[in-house]
Amino acid sequence: MAAEMKEHFGLDFDPADLPGGELLSLDTLTLTSHTGTHVDAPSHYGSVGEYGRPRHIDEMPLDWFLRPACVLDVSDVGTGTIGVERIEKQIAAIGYVPQPLDIVMLHTGASRHAGTPRYFTDFAGLDGPATDHLLDLGVRVIGTDAWSLDAPFGHMIRTFQETGDRAVLWPSHFAGRRREYCQVERLTQLDTLPTHGFRVSCFPVKIAGAGAGWTRAVALIDE
Repeated sequence: MAAEMKEHFGLDFDPADLPGGELLSLDTLTLTSHTGTHVDAPSHYGSVGEYGRPRHIDEMPLDWFLRPACVLDVSDVGTGTIGVERIEKQIAAIGYVPQPLDIVMLHTGASRHAGTPRYFTDFAGLDGPATDHLLDLGVRVIGTDAWSLDAPFGHMIRTFQETGDRAVLWPSHFAGRRREYCQVERLTQLDTLPTHGFRVSCFPVKIAGAGAGWTRAVALIDE
């Protein structure tokens, strides 16, 4: 950091004069806004929404990201799509219906593959009707422990080639063109949480004009 001081301030300073003979560390990072656990903004889903201009991550209301939350365990689905019936079944199983602005998180079991090639291929994602069902309840933030809230890329493409139905292509993302909402992707440790009765903090980093922002999502559980 002594070199930076000389470059920016025109000051010569010998680090040997400092306690321990060193100054401070300085890290430079190069990564996408979708690296690691992150929040997708409406502008990620498309440049035009049926509700108007999709907002960027720095424009989203903070009160969306500190809310009561619940976990739906859909880990038995394996790889593929999660439909409305499966979501309704799990809501009934936990005995709690998500309320408007609640954060709903999907425990797919995919996080156990993090750091391996299977993390990109072996998980389940919401289909369009299932996404709409949660949005109908007033949910505006949906999280997943998987790489994407949609089904794996290969699964979607094969289904499209077999059916010719464009609705199977990124349905949970493209639902955000009809109604404004955010996704939190690549969560972890959802299997350690209660099904409901806690809050989640997942404030996104405020990157100007970006379609996503990193977050350190934390569950707040009252003892």
